[in-house]
Amino acid sequence: MAHVNDEHEPFSGTEAMTTSSSRRRAAFRERVNARRALLLPGAFNAMSARIVADLGFEALYITGAGVTNMSLGMPDLGFVGLAEIAEHTSRIRDAVDLPLIVDADTGFGNALNVRHTVRTLERAGADAIQLEDQVMPKKCGHFAGKAVISTNEMVGKIRAAVDAREDENFQIIARTDACAVEGFDAAIERARAFVEAGADILFVEAIETPEQIAALPGLLDAPQLINIVIGGKTPVTDRADLERLGFSLVLYANAALQSAVRGMQTALGALKSQGRLDEDPAVVAPFNERQRLVNKPLFDELDRKYAAD
Repeated sequence: MAHVNDEHEPFSGTEAMTTSSSRRRAAFRERVNARRALLLPGAFNAMSARIVADLGFEALYITGAGVTNMSLGMPDLGFVGLAEIAEHTSRIRDAVDLPLIVDADTGFGNALNVRHTVRTLERAGADAIQLEDQVMPKKCGHFAGKAVISTNEMVGKIRAAVDAREDENFQIIARTDACAVEGFDAAIERARAFVEAGADILFVEAIETPEQIAALPGLLDAPQLINIVIGGKTPVTDRADLERLGFSLVLYANAALQSAVRGMQTALGALKSQGRLDEDPAVVAPFNERQRLVNKPLFDELDRKYAAD
């Protein structure tokens, strides 16, 4: 139902949705600026997003690696394009009301492509996007053999992204992978240039020591995201310690993916070895839990409401 202002005409459906999105984005910006180390799980489809929301997390990250792994069965080497990410974003936006950060890889091209990427993903329901400075085709940040574009080229991309957004509270996350290529100090210099270009949040990828983690918030005067890849290069660090240091966002992009893979291996391994699989909640989610997560009671109610007499 559209919101109504007593002194004006009711909003159209589009205006109401725009107002809701703007409020959500403004509130999310405030949470980011509070620098309270908000936990940010990754989602790779609408069901994983529903689980994130159901568990009470305050925001989620649409992971390019997760979409690539789970939808294509391929490694995170730049195989997914803008259309696929936009489609996943739209589906997840329909499924949950949480703020959505979308992994937009390199922006899928040059600065002009970045402009199109921002406009497309903002319309699809994103509240923030991540852009990185790798050479296309990009690689997972925790893979070897990465290469980065020049600082000036990335600055142009960030400026294009800032200019392209319609909502000023739509946030641009600038990621640098230079730490693994040019060293920690070079990555810091790049990140400072990204802030000057208008980036809202900084993401220095694949830092490798506790000392680097501790130093980052004092070296960069902008909200920061830290990426904890389970089994990756960055040391796992307690959220409380990251809050004390002053990080804004703590990303676990593929915790859901890796646990889903393990869950499938466990359940299907039991089926293969035993020849049957019972509704054991230690192995599979119960049937009723699955229906709850996809909101089946709502559709049952709607079915009754619209049924022919």
